[in-house]
Amino acid sequence: MKDITFYFDFVSPYAYLAFEGLPEALMGHSYTLRYTPVLFAGLLKHHGQLGPAEIAPKRDWTYRQVLWQARQHQVPLQLPSSHPFNPLALLRLAVACDARGLPNRYVTETIFHHVWRGGADAADADRLRDLTQVLAPQRDPASAEVKAELAAHTHSAIAHGVFGVPCFQVDDKLFWGFDALPMLRAYLAGDAWFAQGDWERAAAVGAGVVRTRS
Repeated sequence: MKDITFYFDFVSPYAYLAFEGLPEALMGHSYTLRYTPVLFAGLLKHHGQLGPAEIAPKRDWTYRQVLWQARQHQVPLQLPSSHPFNPLALLRLAVACDARGLPNRYVTETIFHHVWRGGADAADADRLRDLTQVLAPQRDPASAEVKAELAAHTHSAIAHGVFGVPCFQVDDKLFWGFDALPMLRAYLAGDAWFAQGDWERAAAVGAGVVRTRS
């Protein structure tokens, strides 16, 4: 049995697509799955990156591709009325729904659907209040304890090399992105490619040019 950690942030449409695609990707395999909310902005800050929605042409392309991908994979998806938005309240709500700060699939699904179905404002205060009532968290999402657990999840992800979401950690390997689900499935199935050295050789390629940050 494999232990899989799924790192995600509700602000990411690709994380939503990956969440919806997971059951099919993992079908037939023995595994445990740990849903782990992290703050995507924290990952970006640590690695000195801009988010895709912070670069205007990339933002437009991202939304177009997401809508296309959803259509291709028959996943219901409507873009929220505003994006990006501050996901902290939703992330803390997810953490607060479990004593260990690790939400189950129902909680994760409910919050993803809150964001990516219906086309409403994901950060609307009234909608957030209604969502909180539905999920009935075990702890106060605004408590210092919950905030610290979300920060700990994010720091742990960074320590394991996570640089974006969605990301799946299995053994010593990270699989990043919605389009990595077939690769993840192949690894779980024991695909011989993973024992042939290409995984390690990819990390050994030298950097010919390194840009300095101004």
